[in-house]
Amino acid sequence: MTKILEFYKCNICGNFVEVVFPGAGELVCCGQPMEKMEEKNTSEEMSEEKHVPIVTKTQDGVEIKVGSAPHPMEDSHYVMFIEANSADKKYVKRKYLLPHEEPVLKLKCDCKEVVARELCNIHGVWISEKQE
Repeated sequence: MTKILEFYKCNICGNFVEVVFPGAGELVCCGQPMEKMEEKNTSEEMSEEKHVPIVTKTQDGVEIKVGSAPHPMEDSHYVMFIEANSADKKYVKRKYLLPHEEPVLKLKCDCKEVVARELCNIHGVWISEKQE
């Protein structure tokens, strides 16, 4: 059974889907089951310093930057989007990015808790630690 906000990828054509409403069926593309994209927040490669979203409270709301060290934003390696979710997953804000753009999402809100995710075109989906 799928869950809301899960990501799936077709390993044949590259289609990438997000579950908006959960269901019991299997997601299939190109005649093959789609791969569930697991959210990562640590890595044996130590690449989390460039991938884990960093959520910072600001005077106006929240700022989300990708990585404690700058993530590459090159044609061949870049952050495809940054996403902010409320803890109950009822509110979602996503910013799509192109190579050479700064991987930052700024929100004007009175947010108590924000969970951030980002999609790297090479290293997959990364999620922040929960914020208090």
